[in-house]
Amino acid sequence: MLLDTSTSWPTTKGPNPAFCGEQDRLTVMASYGLDELENDDELLQIVQFAAKLCGAPISLVSLVEEQRQRFLARAGLDVTETPRPTSFCAHAMMEREPMVVPDALLDPRFERNPLVTGEPKIRFYAGAPLLSSEGAPLGSLCVIDTEPRLEGLTDFQREGLEVLAASVMRRLNARREYLAVQEQLMRESMRLRRMAEHIPVLAWAARPDGSIEFGNEAFYEYCGTEDVGSIDFESLIHEEQSQAVADLRARSRKTEERWESEARLKRADGEYRWMVLRAWPMRDAAGNVETWFGAGIDIDETHRLSESNDLLARELSHRIKNIFAVVSGLIAIRSRGKPEVEGFAKELNEAIRALGTAHDYVRPGDGRASDSLQGLLRDLLKPYGDGRPERLLVKGDDIETGPQAATPLALIFHELATNSAKYGALACDEGTICIEMAYEKGDREELRVTWHETMEGVCDPLDSEREGFGSRLLRMAVESQLGGRFERTLADKGLTVDLVFPVDKLVP
Repeated sequence: MLLDTSTSWPTTKGPNPAFCGEQDRLTVMASYGLDELENDDELLQIVQFAAKLCGAPISLVSLVEEQRQRFLARAGLDVTETPRPTSFCAHAMMEREPMVVPDALLDPRFERNPLVTGEPKIRFYAGAPLLSSEGAPLGSLCVIDTEPRLEGLTDFQREGLEVLAASVMRRLNARREYLAVQEQLMRESMRLRRMAEHIPVLAWAARPDGSIEFGNEAFYEYCGTEDVGSIDFESLIHEEQSQAVADLRARSRKTEERWESEARLKRADGEYRWMVLRAWPMRDAAGNVETWFGAGIDIDETHRLSESNDLLARELSHRIKNIFAVVSGLIAIRSRGKPEVEGFAKELNEAIRALGTAHDYVRPGDGRASDSLQGLLRDLLKPYGDGRPERLLVKGDDIETGPQAATPLALIFHELATNSAKYGALACDEGTICIEMAYEKGDREELRVTWHETMEGVCDPLDSEREGFGSRLLRMAVESQLGGRFERTLADKGLTVDLVFPVDKLVP
């Protein structure tokens, strides 16, 4: 078990006994990736300077392995390794301080050593131990002379050798940390790739020019091939959306910004399915796009259900319009030749036509629109007027409305008007409605619309606890569709509804 390198073993204590066992020591050594450090430029500079510092013809960075000692960097010696049993460094690495051998022929540990009795004829040796951050002994930074030195090293040389040994370990540790980071990145990459392989989403990676270079299993299965070179993404898009998606991708590559679109994507069996397609750039350290990551989410069933619902809503709307026409026609037929009801019939037909106009605002897709909120309100409230201007009053600021906001706004005020006709001011002979609009500026520009009903005459009291389907529809349109808020206040003879809308949700 390797220790946390953020809590290094103090080198002044010598090797850590917990890591002096051969298996533990070799496990630590393996984490350095020593093969890549042979003849490392930085280590070569260190041994060359160590030789000059100590006036020695030979200097080595020696790492003691199971069967040999290998020289990662050498000065003054041609061989790259020697057998471990002959190693001086195997002794030096177990010391707290540099091990100095003034004359190897006079040292019982080395007098018969082949490196002493034969080449390179070692007589003087000095080695500073190399310890890992766990305290595992790895080898030494040593200097060697073929002549004995009974005086050993000067204090300056000894200190310098220790400083250079610390430099060796910094270089080794830098390599070790790099390998650890690479291993962590590899694990993260493999984990992300496995996750991408099993998520029920089409996932791919593309080069900066947009060509596919990788896909997950779901993507390959959808395309019917794992040969990414044969996948032409643009050819998979249905012809009705292909140009729009191609333009979007081209613009995205130019601006280096993410893109998103809904389009039909061709499956291997030839079927087209609706997808939400999106892609986003991954940049390198210089900020340049090196990869585009993409995803496709199948929304075919949802899209078809939405189309079916829209078709049903349009059919229902058409039938409602037909009902208005039928009722209007019946009134005309029944009143024909009856001058005593002619005025009433005319007034009733005008009211029905006005209701049809109001209904146009809540029709899906091809409904009516108005350029301003006050224009919309005038059309919606016209069926409820009785010729008295004070009955329905709209005043204050006006605002231009876009087509996307018109339908929810129509639903909101249509619901308020019909509720008033059934339960509120419009159900009373003397009841009135005043709608006042005002801009409010703060962190976000908003429009406040106050719907105030005053009820006079004979009116049933309002039920403050009642919130039926219509009220829930009102809340959904205000809060979910337009991002607004509202407050409903009831009194004995009145109702006030405060509606607040973000302006950017209303304007085109």
